Amino acid sequence: MARVRYLDKEDLAPEYQDMPRMKSNITRALANSPRGARHKAGLGMYLRHESKLNPRLRELAILQVGYTTGSAYEYAHHVDVALSFGVSEADIRAIAADSAGEDSSLEPLARAVLRAARELTQRLSLSDETFAILNEALDAESLIDLLIAIGEYNGMVRIMAALQVDLEPEFSTYLERFPLPVRAIDARNSL
Repeated sequence: MARVRYLDKEDLAPEYQDMPRMKSNITRALANSPRGARHKAGLGMYLRHESKLNPRLRELAILQVGYTTGSAYEYAHHVDVALSFGVSEADIRAIAADSAGEDSSLEPLARAVLRAARELTQRLSLSDETFAILNEALDAESLIDLLIAIGEYNGMVRIMAALQVDLEPEFSTYLERFPLPVRAIDARNSL
């Protein structure tokens, strides 16, 4: 059970009743601060619909953050999003192999994106080698948007963990199809 009340659209002042994604538990929890929730949603919508960053690379980075932190909520939700943006099941399965240092079917740029997400999640810094690969392959705007996405979702997994946001039952099938590491047993979030 979440540490804050999940709000519904009707619980919000009229000027916030158009809040996007009010069916998701994270939005319903964040809606306790409607202005903050709107700003969070705005950045998410920018990354998803306006950024020039390749959507596959964006979703791989976000999935890697969820995988690395063991955030069942973030990971399951973004498996759903990734599949809707054309990320393949093989790409999603490759995250586990790449995270374990094993060979994967991913091309060098996708592997560098995953490495960047792991480095920034685990060490809070980006190695010169990883930065050089990304800087060579991406234009400056896409590189910055990738770093913003990794930073944003690192923040979100921590908010979800702090609030103990519950994973909606319809998303649990993604965890069965694409399991998190054994250490991530908690169905809500574990860092």
